[in-house]
Amino acid sequence: MSIRRIGILTGGGDCPGLNAVIRAVVRKAVGHHGLEVLGIREGWLGLMTGDLTPLGLDDISGILPKGGTILRTSRTNPFKTEDGPRRVLETLATHRIDALIPVGGEDTLGVALKFAEQGVKLVGIPKTIDNDLDCTDYTFGFDTAVTTATDAIDRLHTTAESHHRVMVVEVMGRHAGWIATVAGIAGGADCILVPEVPFDIEEVCELVQRRKARGKDFSIVVVAEGAKPKDSKVQVTTTDKVDAFGHVRLGGIGTVVSEEIERRTGIETRVTILGHIQRGGSPTPFDRVLATRFGIKAVDMVLAGDFGKMVALQGNQIVAVPLADAVRRLKTLDMGLYDIAKVFFG
Repeated sequence: MSIRRIGILTGGGDCPGLNAVIRAVVRKAVGHHGLEVLGIREGWLGLMTGDLTPLGLDDISGILPKGGTILRTSRTNPFKTEDGPRRVLETLATHRIDALIPVGGEDTLGVALKFAEQGVKLVGIPKTIDNDLDCTDYTFGFDTAVTTATDAIDRLHTTAESHHRVMVVEVMGRHAGWIATVAGIAGGADCILVPEVPFDIEEVCELVQRRKARGKDFSIVVVAEGAKPKDSKVQVTTTDKVDAFGHVRLGGIGTVVSEEIERRTGIETRVTILGHIQRGGSPTPFDRVLATRFGIKAVDMVLAGDFGKMVALQGNQIVAVPLADAVRRLKTLDMGLYDIAKVFFG
């Protein structure tokens, strides 16, 4: 079948680089191939409600450096409602969308896989600041999040030294400690706690005290939001509510760690929770280029009829990988990288 109209949506959490992807898709599809592109607002929700808008060259002018997404986003799961899948398929048919490009993380692309199995022609683009999607070395948004976290750690170093404090920095990372580890190494953290390695708070306190014995009156502890103590299998959450994909809202482990360090060591300890500033703002040059390469490759795959797949970065090449492989499991932290980080603990 010939491709005349492409739909694009951005789902899940917002992420620096989303607009760069949209820009690349529109520029390649409209500007170079004379195709039509329809932007679907608010992720999968837009396909359930029929909230779509044409995207032309004027619509993408100037959006490359902007954070967020001009199409907006949501954590909508069509398969959580009885008629959700039917409404999505009807919208695709009504608007004569020949191919779909969903941009998102494990949840958004997990939904995409289900629709691909029902015959929807689509190509996925990986997006998550957590860098936890499999089959791709990096996802766009990760580099920006790491840059933001590293800058925060650098700034906290100065106040920690001035006041002889322990500073605990909580960063994002539900199941994978990529942000915590890379930003921790780059920022010179003295201890890094990640979801993949349950931690012993007593060992953390010993690291802090060992530094103090060496004359280092301050310490920086970086902790991923999904990190867990050895004596607990439960992650710290801010609420018991779950989203459409069954995820609870994490947050607060940094406060727990901070209070325990101060209680056990007697050293004044403060916590900084970076939260959503990690996913906001302008994308780094690396993320702008990666997102652009992903968008161009996705259009090429659509025109080649290479559906049911996801674009991915492997080495320095943008390649196509089966969508089923990409969402089969989460890509957790490379423990070799964590071993490097541990050289600088304490």
